[in-house]
Amino acid sequence: MSPLLAIDGLSVHAGGQALVSDVSFSVAPGERLGLIGESGSGKSLTALAAIGLLADGLSASGSVLLDGRQVVGARDRDLVALRGTTAAVIFQEPLTALDPLMKIGRQVAEPVRRRARRDGRPADEKSVMREVMDLLDQVALPQPDRIAKSWPHEISGGQRQRAAIAMALACRPKLLIADEPTTALDVTTQAEILKLLGQLVRERNMALLFISHDLPVVASAADRVVVLRHGRIVEQGPVAIVFREPAHDYTQSLVATARSFDDALEIAP
Repeated sequence: MSPLLAIDGLSVHAGGQALVSDVSFSVAPGERLGLIGESGSGKSLTALAAIGLLADGLSASGSVLLDGRQVVGARDRDLVALRGTTAAVIFQEPLTALDPLMKIGRQVAEPVRRRARRDGRPADEKSVMREVMDLLDQVALPQPDRIAKSWPHEISGGQRQRAAIAMALACRPKLLIADEPTTALDVTTQAEILKLLGQLVRERNMALLFISHDLPVVASAADRVVVLRHGRIVEQGPVAIVFREPAHDYTQSLVATARSFDDALEIAP
């Protein structure tokens, strides 16, 4: 089976400085891959390069095949059809990812309407809103009618993140890219979002690229892991093996830190 995402020798530069260097990995259909590393390790840049969304001033080299299409060097207008249909992104902070001047229902309706038109399905207001309500229900938002009529600032952080997930699912992507989707949430809400993502990925047989600096979170969300440090891959493999027997010094330090934190929680009064 061909990989859904195949990254080979990817490098990202800002001027003369390399921010990501010679990164290679793949994600198969239905696979859950974790991309971990500390802040500034190049995780988010790698994900943005994978869908051709690097900011101005950044350049990519190497190869990124997304559903068989070359992303590196492609014109932005040639990649529009891949975004949503093949890959969709859940960003770290939903309050900034969502439009503060648009109600939640309208924001979810936009990708629903766009995808319906691509698929040749009805895109009238009634059909679109029916699917919006269904999506809000799928991501376990209480009182979908109320949420749909709310502004982003009127609902909680967890509810905003669920709305952002609904927007990503509206595109019916083959690959879901989740960039630190639980960092801004409290522990209880974080666990609920992780459970929801796992359930939706299984039910829809989507591939998942899960980006995080939190090892326990990645362990619960992914089957395989890639460890980045200073823009380079230092280790990759099955989650159980990498976290149980880390080979690289950096991975060993991440695992030791995570274990120390867990031990401290266990003995805390």
